[in-house]
Amino acid sequence: MISFPHCKINLGLNVIAKRSDGFHAIETCFYPVPWTDILEIIISDKLGFTQSGISIPGKTEDNLCLRAYEILKKDFNLKPVKIHLHKMIPTGAGLGGGSSDAAHTLRLLNIIFGLALSVDQLKGYAAQLGSDCAFFIEDKPKIGTGRGEVLSDVSLSLKEKFIILVKPDVHVSTAEAYAGIKPHHADHSVHDLVSKTELEQWRRILKNDFEDSVFTKHPIIQDIKTTMYKRGALYASMSGSGSSVYGIFDKPVNLANEFQNCLYWSGTLN
Repeated sequence: MISFPHCKINLGLNVIAKRSDGFHAIETCFYPVPWTDILEIIISDKLGFTQSGISIPGKTEDNLCLRAYEILKKDFNLKPVKIHLHKMIPTGAGLGGGSSDAAHTLRLLNIIFGLALSVDQLKGYAAQLGSDCAFFIEDKPKIGTGRGEVLSDVSLSLKEKFIILVKPDVHVSTAEAYAGIKPHHADHSVHDLVSKTELEQWRRILKNDFEDSVFTKHPIIQDIKTTMYKRGALYASMSGSGSSVYGIFDKPVNLANEFQNCLYWSGTLN
């Protein structure tokens, strides 16, 4: 069985406080974007994992897809499977590609083995794998609070808007991004800003708290955002803790020549 794990962007990201467990309390709006990996899972005589496309850092046995299988196997008598992941979403980009792969592994295993797990049960397993994994159990925008795993609905649609995603040859680790952050309570909640204000106003009021410190260390990322606005973006921002930048446009535009030394993807939002 095949699935297409999609990535996400963050519409606003407030880092509110440092938690006692070492994580940070945040508020953000996750929005699904149809830049996808390809995930295939079939029942096999022994557990196996193969990968193609963009290389994934780390050991194979630590891959989130295998961890997702092992988490379910603790509670269910799962047969071995063969997992193949063709990676197209870049890593270290703030797009949640690895988390999406893990969540879609849970979703596929639920179907393949007829586990009849509810959405909430799947989210519970996903939350054990990563802070934003639970978001990818469903395919719709959500407000993320807590460390990102507490999800709530939001009235928001960017359907038919055109998006461009650009990732320079820069890796921003989560630890590096948080090292430059001073947690604070924002004047306005992300939920209110994205659901109650017009997209054209977001440029002034919807912020990603990671941008100031990441832009200082990696000015090329700020340059990409500036170029997006110069070329007509209604809203542009770094996604998550970086290093990718997205621009949202009213209509299709081709900026590939502007970012020839970067990974580039564009498409229409659902």
